[in-house]
Amino acid sequence: MQRKIKKIINARGTSDGAGVKIKRSLGQTQMARLDPFLMLDQFFSDDANDYIAGFPEHPHRGFQTVTYMLEGHMLHQDSLGNKGDLRSGDVQWMNAARGIIHSEMPQQEEGRMRGFQLWINLPSHEKMLPASYQDVPSSSMPWQEVSQGVQAKVIAGKLDIAGQRLTGAIQGLSTEAIMADLDVQQAAEVSFELPVGHKAFVYCYQGELSIEGQAAPLDAASILTDSGTLTVKANAASRFLLLSGKPINESVAQYGPFVMNTQEELEQAMRDYRDGTLTQ
Repeated sequence: MQRKIKKIINARGTSDGAGVKIKRSLGQTQMARLDPFLMLDQFFSDDANDYIAGFPEHPHRGFQTVTYMLEGHMLHQDSLGNKGDLRSGDVQWMNAARGIIHSEMPQQEEGRMRGFQLWINLPSHEKMLPASYQDVPSSSMPWQEVSQGVQAKVIAGKLDIAGQRLTGAIQGLSTEAIMADLDVQQAAEVSFELPVGHKAFVYCYQGELSIEGQAAPLDAASILTDSGTLTVKANAASRFLLLSGKPINESVAQYGPFVMNTQEELEQAMRDYRDGTLTQ
């Protein structure tokens, strides 16, 4: 049995922060989610005007944010007192939980800025736990060759690929999230065994992919069926993200940077932010 593509969510151009140009696939509407994944943004520009204003100080509650930098340099600062440089190949994993206020600002005035930000929901019993933050340097997520011309960087979870099990830098998530970057340097096929029942998708950001004879378009979240082996065929040199997670199966109430379970909890989050108690 093979996993197939059951839905495609093409990324749409938009802006966020103080005007950073992005492409958003998951999260472009409240219906365009894949439990436990809430949003996936891609940023990619050689023009500093598209990113220089960055993401000034703003709040979050109720979920996790993952920033994966492919090229460029940004600085994270937050209300917990954390300060972290994010350079090419690095990841920052922030568990907003009860509440955090942070900023991500470019540390370059020219050149290419390229990467992703992913939002992962938290189950209700974790939403009001203390916030936390982790820098994950590129050196702790080495590229590993899994077959001829195919390399994998596993950021989170345990990935079964080409008969091997690779372990990512981030572990112990209740959503059992798997996040990996795949670099296929020539036309080739690569197979994955993902946990049965996990929701999963592929995001092709370079090259040309297909899954079971169906194109997995560039700059789109290709949502997969829930069981079976996943076999991805690269028709040329390609790069793609693979994401998989255990669904939470709870109601989602979202208003901007706050993601809770009920409207009442959302209103409380907004009051807490207004009153200066979001992070307490």
